[in-house]
Amino acid sequence: MELRPFGRTGVKVSQLGLGTMMFGMKTDEAQSIRIIDHALDRGVNFVDTADVYAGNESERIVGKALEADGKRARTFLATKFNFPQGGDPNARGVSRRHLIDACDASLSRMKTDWIDLYQMHRCSAEVPIDETLRALDDLIRAGKVRYIGGSMFPAWRTVESLWVAKELGLNRLVSEQPAYHVLDRTIEREVLPAARSFGMAVMPWGPLCGGLLTGKYDRDSGDPDGRWQGGRDNFDRRATDTAWDVIDALRAMAKDKGCSVSQVALAWCCEQPGITAPIIGPRTFEQADDNLGAVDVSLEPEDLERIDALVPPRSAVVRYYDEAAGADFRPNTHRSIV
Repeated sequence: MELRPFGRTGVKVSQLGLGTMMFGMKTDEAQSIRIIDHALDRGVNFVDTADVYAGNESERIVGKALEADGKRARTFLATKFNFPQGGDPNARGVSRRHLIDACDASLSRMKTDWIDLYQMHRCSAEVPIDETLRALDDLIRAGKVRYIGGSMFPAWRTVESLWVAKELGLNRLVSEQPAYHVLDRTIEREVLPAARSFGMAVMPWGPLCGGLLTGKYDRDSGDPDGRWQGGRDNFDRRATDTAWDVIDALRAMAKDKGCSVSQVALAWCCEQPGITAPIIGPRTFEQADDNLGAVDVSLEPEDLERIDALVPPRSAVVRYYDEAAGADFRPNTHRSIV
């Protein structure tokens, strides 16, 4: 497992991150802990969760898995805040009030004294970025958080946040977590160039397009328990004819290389310029073991050229990024104070 620089921080993280959205929901505690242990044994040192996953259960399970044998100290642990936590209208969003409470709750659930990377789980047009950054800076100075990042920030919001942090002398965002895979290369237009320009780590979520890039679906049928049914997923995103052509091409590559379609899709993502660590989100131990094997797959220049011919750089054949749940691309309702 290759270790890569986490932006300009000096930290090194594994080339694949372990995402835990399924843990406590479709994956029970015992299997979740088994997956975490297996990933750490295979060289993964980056684990990503969020307070909203499985109604807080994912964070609790992750904390339990990492509390023994010094695993926590060896793990770069990331979590996120923003989405509603119960019925209180103030227990959500990126306000100072909520994020400080959310951080303390996450620390308690995960049985840890610090969070390595605390991320805004979507940006907000309703809260000025200076309020959020001041509160996050306070958490860093208090020793509860070591680094901060965003998820699904359009490029202009990333630049705004960096400018405000500089003007106010605050800790800056060091990373971005966008939706990205071979079927949707939207972030290559502005998000990825901005991140590369400012030395930010980029850890894509959904690198297998919610399971569409696993090879278990085709034009006419697929996994009856999966997210994609009738060519649409649970968010009503549509698999186009070109998407199926890409999947057929990945199947052919996987057959030639003696690996799985998932491994080809993940290897492609790992090899893209500016990508730090795609985040896998396995539901089963078998899926985790397969995904981790992607680090042993190499794509030749002609493989990349074949994919580019079907999905040109900066294009999308499945609208995944633009239709991500909770994404807020609106201009600010309130101006920053600087």
